[in-house]
Amino acid sequence: MGSFSFSSGNAAQVLRIPVHLLGLLGTRLIPRSKDLWVFGSAAGIGEGAWALWKVAAANGERAVWLTGSEKDAADARRAGLSSAPKAGFVGFWLTARARVVVVTHGAGDVNRYGTAGAFLVQLWHGIPLKRLGLDSPATAKAPVNVPGLARLLRYAYRRTQRRIRLLPAASHLVRGRLESAFGLRYDRIPVTGEPRVDVLSVGSAAEARASVEALVGPATGARLVLYAPTWRDGAPDPAIPSPSEWATIVESLESANAVLVIRSHPLGAGDYTPPPGTDRVRQMGADRVADVTPVLPAFDALITDYSSLVYDTALIPLPVVFFAPDESRYAVERGFYGRYRDLAGEDVATSWSQVVRQLSVVLLDDAERARRIARARDLSSRVHTYRDGGNAERVYRAIRRGLDASRTTKGNE
Repeated sequence: MGSFSFSSGNAAQVLRIPVHLLGLLGTRLIPRSKDLWVFGSAAGIGEGAWALWKVAAANGERAVWLTGSEKDAADARRAGLSSAPKAGFVGFWLTARARVVVVTHGAGDVNRYGTAGAFLVQLWHGIPLKRLGLDSPATAKAPVNVPGLARLLRYAYRRTQRRIRLLPAASHLVRGRLESAFGLRYDRIPVTGEPRVDVLSVGSAAEARASVEALVGPATGARLVLYAPTWRDGAPDPAIPSPSEWATIVESLESANAVLVIRSHPLGAGDYTPPPGTDRVRQMGADRVADVTPVLPAFDALITDYSSLVYDTALIPLPVVFFAPDESRYAVERGFYGRYRDLAGEDVATSWSQVVRQLSVVLLDDAERARRIARARDLSSRVHTYRDGGNAERVYRAIRRGLDASRTTKGNE
């Protein structure tokens, strides 16, 4: 399992400063096309970029997907997409020529050196619960203790984010978080809904379950429970079960006739390999499914700590068991938007024994399940303005309005 940290990422950015400067010069010399759109996502062919691609293609836009691996390239070919590697001259040229650049994580989703001057659309990849960007002390974490370096990194981050022309928000509540985290003007963050969750409004639980079982193996008649711990900036996950905890988990799953499907964060670190001899625990990492959103309706419950999946599954809605063994430390090192307990309630589990006790009640007690589903519905009403499957279409229209406004402004200069 790969691991990544802000400090290592910032170190790489510092080393790439000369290339960034060459890229900036190149984008000033290379004219941008009037109709080319390029798309990319750190998750591969998926997330909001894929949802928006389909709308853009249906409206006749000339689009190219920039891939970051052989797997992405193969997936693009299977999907019938026009694609090219994001690295190298071709990736730079396409990014530098594109009128519209669409990403879900950051400029590195495409060719990071060619984004200056484009109509940059940052779709992001989840409603933030943990603090992001300028709101988080982790973002500008310096790789070495050099006076002023953290301040320089923060300044560079703010300057880079100013290139974003449009960042869709799920609601006005979320809009405020994004405005603060990215340092953007209010008018660049329209409330359109997130394209990445459109699939939750149109897909079926049966189709999603079939997809999950194709990935992790048959679970005939068993309830499916998703465990999705979040990223801890390169540190190992503190919730890795001990041998005795694994035994307790498996015993509880057998009693409730359930299967635990573990979705570790793609950038996380930690070994969730269950003990041999059980089929009650399955792995569904990013190597098996890059974008987990379409399969969320397959599950009967979610276990998570600080993952934005809690907001996504509220659309279904799913009952949630919150498991946060490092809540106090995480609050200091990363921080939350609002008070964590206002979201998770006061019954947050801090050990696997507490998790399995709560999960058994959720799966076997109709009243408790209904209570937690009602909590999820209430959350959805607060963070999702739209639940009609039309978010990608609204974002597309917002981009076209932005492009028209840019042309009008240039024409009046």
